[in-house]
Amino acid sequence: MSDPTPTARRTVLAAGAAVALAGGTLTACGGDEKSPNSEPGSPSTPEAAAPSSPSSPSSGTGKALLKSSAVPVGGGTVLKEQKLVVTQPTAGSFRCFTAVCTHQGCLVNKVEAGTIDCPCHGSKFQITDGAVAHGPATRPLAEKQITVAPDGDISLA
Repeated sequence: MSDPTPTARRTVLAAGAAVALAGGTLTACGGDEKSPNSEPGSPSTPEAAAPSSPSSPSSGTGKALLKSSAVPVGGGTVLKEQKLVVTQPTAGSFRCFTAVCTHQGCLVNKVEAGTIDCPCHGSKFQITDGAVAHGPATRPLAEKQITVAPDGDISLA
């Protein structure tokens, strides 16, 4: 009588290969950093490099995110629902970044003392350009293009 294990193992391996060839994905846990392609809006994803399409939920629809008066000079405002943070490093100069921390995907929760702060592991990002000011994050926040209307409405571009 033959051992059924080699056949069963081959069957499992073949099924896994078929899933991979069919475009399926397998997910693994672990590691301190997300892969560069796993972060929506990260600098290495096409979404960050190209403008959002009209059908994208993060695209500029003309709807104002907030008024410029809601963004303190030298600080910023976190928009949790939109997963964005808008900063005003100097008077009249506005920047927008994803609010998703590049370390492990937590949402940043506050802007103070010139940094955008993540509550999960203590990463901090510069309000001027989203660069890492304090780790464990090693990649900057992805910048989003915005427009500021004469009436002070800030919208995604």
